[in-house]
Amino acid sequence: MEVREMTCIRCPLGCSLTVSVEGDQIEVTGHSCNRGIEYGKKEVLSPTRMVTSSVPVTGGSMEMVSVKTAQDIPKDKIFACMEEIRKVTVCAPVSIGDVIIPDCAGTGISIVATRNVKKA
Repeated sequence: MEVREMTCIRCPLGCSLTVSVEGDQIEVTGHSCNRGIEYGKKEVLSPTRMVTSSVPVTGGSMEMVSVKTAQDIPKDKIFACMEEIRKVTVCAPVSIGDVIIPDCAGTGISIVATRNVKKA
């Protein structure tokens, strides 16, 4: 039996979870709400993360614009995602929500701008 200890991040309580895995059975204890159960199972089966970064802007009022994944991506794709982000430069103007990379690292998830940058 594999046992993992983790802190739930799905709500402000930050419950200390214990996730026990035996075969295809997963038991989560220490949770205060159902979100803790969902988080514990997901973190053991297929962990995901949001990625945030910034990319250079040409011709803009700012040199960089902050970006993030539109949704969380598989944890094992983070480095591939960052490689693609590092290769990108955008031209001003940039608006919040603009798609910077449509399908980052083959995840099907877009990289979007999180800030407005006006033309210089």
